[in-house]
Amino acid sequence: MKSSDKHWDKIFSATEDSKLGWYEKDASKSFELLDDIPGWEQATLFLPGVGTSGLIEELLSRGATLVLNDISREALNRVKRRLGARDQGITWLCQDIARPIRQTIPEIDIWLDRAVLHFLTDEDDVTGYFENVKATLKTGGYAIFAEFSKTGSPKCAGLTLHRYSVEELSERLGSSFRLITHFDHVYINPHGDPRPYIYALFQREGPVKPKVRK
Repeated sequence: MKSSDKHWDKIFSATEDSKLGWYEKDASKSFELLDDIPGWEQATLFLPGVGTSGLIEELLSRGATLVLNDISREALNRVKRRLGARDQGITWLCQDIARPIRQTIPEIDIWLDRAVLHFLTDEDDVTGYFENVKATLKTGGYAIFAEFSKTGSPKCAGLTLHRYSVEELSERLGSSFRLITHFDHVYINPHGDPRPYIYALFQREGPVKPKVRK
């Protein structure tokens, strides 16, 4: 079964956040990689499949500017209700991240993917995803990935996964991206099941453009 907006809308409309199989109360592993990026709190971050993640509030509280995408409008609407007036300044997208991004978005300093890429299994979709990374991430910017590792479960949310190694991530990104660091992490989901992940941080090489904040 291929990932679709209807599939995810059904999940998000029927399940409270804390019961979702990928619910993460402690986002410290993502922050371990963010903290390796100088001045990330003043950066613009793109989350390609944000779902209803509590990471949003943590990033906002640190001063980051956010571009939030999800294939599920139900998930985005739930986040908007949760944030209320705090959603000011956020750029919202609702699209399949494997398709080209048509909406005008701010220049992206950091691409932050927690558990999104591995749901894309068709080669054309995987290729489209990485084309979006390269089309939106500035020179000198960073890409963070947290995906099911090669030793992880082959399925999640009723979908077959494409599991990753750091070597495959490097190959998919290409020679213009430099691997900075990576580590393995076993996430325990809300049902008590272990889920092995690979976390990796890359930088797109080249001179960093100065960011002017308004």
